[in-house]
Amino acid sequence: MLLSSTLVLPSPASAQQLADTIGAVLGSRVKSIRVALGEVTVIVAAADYLAAATLLRDAAGCKFEQLIDLCGVDYSEYKDGQCDGLRFCVASHLLSVSLNQRVRIKVFCPDDDFPVVDSVTDLWNSANWFEREAFDLFGIVFEGHNDLRRILTDYGFIGHPFRKDFPVSGHVEMRYDPEQKRVIYQPVTIEPREITPRVIREENYGGLQ
Repeated sequence: MLLSSTLVLPSPASAQQLADTIGAVLGSRVKSIRVALGEVTVIVAAADYLAAATLLRDAAGCKFEQLIDLCGVDYSEYKDGQCDGLRFCVASHLLSVSLNQRVRIKVFCPDDDFPVVDSVTDLWNSANWFEREAFDLFGIVFEGHNDLRRILTDYGFIGHPFRKDFPVSGHVEMRYDPEQKRVIYQPVTIEPREITPRVIREENYGGLQ
């Protein structure tokens, strides 16, 4: 005989209840906390990031056992370039399976020229590749990560392609040189150009007179 079982998840707290709980747990470590579209977003300072993440994982009302996503953000063109805050941010999405709730935690790198925040790989193993991706694409350094190297671009790649000031065509291009019998890099030979689509419609298009 086969026995079937149904996993019953606890009813999640409302977004505002969760925000209140997180605010009480993190205390002065919270720079801001907001609820929008049913989602809770917490912003903490870089100096408090690791301690706040640890509390979110371990505190009784939080229990965010899983980090399901982590990404970098470049705010340099936010609000048409009128953003007057810090440029680089790390946003992480946490899941509590036991309490059936989610939260987004954001931390801004205090130095735009050399963006650094703590690594959370010791808290959640899944952060390993996510942090490497943010390092590769945004140039954000995660202090304490034991294997911080590029993951999507080539070893000789120059720059960080998700930064808003990175050129669309890049800096160098790669090709195989049959004479040297190896892959070489050379300056980009593609000429940047803008293509404006032209729409040509016949008279009475769509039956309009």
